[in-house]
Amino acid sequence: MSTPATGVRPDGVGQVAVNVREIPRAVAFYRDTLGLPFLFEVPGAAFFDCGGLRLMLTVPERPEYDHPASLLYYRVADLHAAFAALVAAGVRVDGEPHRIAQMPDHDLWMAFLRDSEDNPFALMAEMPPAG
Repeated sequence: MSTPATGVRPDGVGQVAVNVREIPRAVAFYRDTLGLPFLFEVPGAAFFDCGGLRLMLTVPERPEYDHPASLLYYRVADLHAAFAALVAAGVRVDGEPHRIAQMPDHDLWMAFLRDSEDNPFALMAEMPPAG
């Protein structure tokens, strides 16, 4: 592996920000509905652990940062059960669970939903191949 001209080589993603309008409402969704472990809150932001990646819910501080979130794909063990639980909790659905790709050793499945702030997100699971 070559060394970049800058000498900088990130070793992974440490944090992802999701824009929200109301911190308390978003915290309730991500903690109580989605089930992510809550880490801490500061004025204008709340933080969660997402499998070692820190997820920051934040009210945009400047107009150029006020845009929809990037689409986050949350890995779950049982896609259909997780999807059903979120639907039962009143989470808005953008797309039912469906197979995206067939791999040699698994099928990739996804379902698309919306959080309390209307940001899209997805659930994903690598499942045993069909048939």
